[in-house]
Amino acid sequence: MHRLQVSEVIDQDRRSLLRSAAMGVTIACTAGLFPLHRALAESNELIRPFHVSFPEEALADLRRRVAATRFPDRETVDDGSQGLQLASFSELMGYWSTGYDWRKAEARLNALPQFTTTIDGVDIHFIHVRSRHANALPLIMTHGWPGSVFELLKTIGPLTDPTSHGGNAEDAFHLVLPSIPGFGFSGKPKGTGWGPERIARAWAELMHRLGYGRYVAQGGDWGAPISSAMARQAAPGLLGIHINLPAAVPSEVAALLATGAPAPQNLSSKERAAFDALSTFYKRYRAYAAMMGTRPQTIGYALTDSPAGLAAWMFDYNNAEPLRLLTRDEMLDDVTLYWLTNTAVSSARIYWETAGQSVILSAAQKTTEISLPVAISVFPDEVYRAPESWARRAYRNLIYFNEADKGGHFAAWEQPELFSREVAAALRPLRQH
Repeated sequence: MHRLQVSEVIDQDRRSLLRSAAMGVTIACTAGLFPLHRALAESNELIRPFHVSFPEEALADLRRRVAATRFPDRETVDDGSQGLQLASFSELMGYWSTGYDWRKAEARLNALPQFTTTIDGVDIHFIHVRSRHANALPLIMTHGWPGSVFELLKTIGPLTDPTSHGGNAEDAFHLVLPSIPGFGFSGKPKGTGWGPERIARAWAELMHRLGYGRYVAQGGDWGAPISSAMARQAAPGLLGIHINLPAAVPSEVAALLATGAPAPQNLSSKERAAFDALSTFYKRYRAYAAMMGTRPQTIGYALTDSPAGLAAWMFDYNNAEPLRLLTRDEMLDDVTLYWLTNTAVSSARIYWETAGQSVILSAAQKTTEISLPVAISVFPDEVYRAPESWARRAYRNLIYFNEADKGGHFAAWEQPELFSREVAAALRPLRQH
């Protein structure tokens, strides 16, 4: 068989595999499955099924380490102003070592169609769930830090099968949930350069490999700048984006926040509320980002050696919001995933890659360069409630803006039904494109 014929057969085999993967079919990847499996694997575009299974020794080691935690002395105040309080955190660690069951989380993941594919030299893990409804719109959703695909799992039902959740079939999505490189089950980049811009290009390639010629993107936390980068790059087939942590903070406001200056007098009531929330965040809760943005390797030694240290670092994020709005099992699923995959450092490097640039600053995220449609949902317990006035300055093609009545930074995790309705409403106008 001459070279051209081999290439044609490989391409046919690849298209067949991609069609099967796009339908959410779990494919057994055995050595004899495809006649040209070796050539196909070497083509760097093979989509491989994925199954989660950690050895029991890893779980036993985790429990031993948690049980052997050496705790600091009690805080010298009666509130959380010095950080996580010893009484509640030590109780949580006791539950992690004796009552928590990772296998339940593992089963939840393995009940879903999971795959990996290699893009730009890095293995990308993703969940891919096809809707049963005709004309469903493909949607790629991206998690953030300290989250993972776990924060999006409860939206799968409402988004792919809205009629079973009180919605309409016309709002159905085919759902793609990738793990950011360096997070979860995705590979850890061996070199630099894996910031939002590069991840955005990888996501566009992933959607292309899945055969989606038109689609939308969504993200909060780091998922917001990644989705925004896709829109800024005008990725082929991308119709528009929905974000729930907009980079709406104007440059003049950002300058005042950076110096700790007071709010200007000409702000509206909503702008003043946003300024005050951001001022508090910058002064009290942003130290984690500064550390990971400048010394991820240094903090990584502590986070990689101590599961309790990793849990404290992740739980205290955003004023300990996870402790307030999620169950302990839900948050421990996420922390355990970081521990078992040893991704404390590799996930932190996305802050270093962006040189500490905030995901909420309009200038840093180059929002004015985005011409594709942008939809925004604001949740009341977010780091800041982006005022519509700031959002319209930042995004010149803003097609949807709404303030929800519940939810916070992890809106998809905390309020999955409400979040899913927001996504459906926000992206509904793009279905006609």
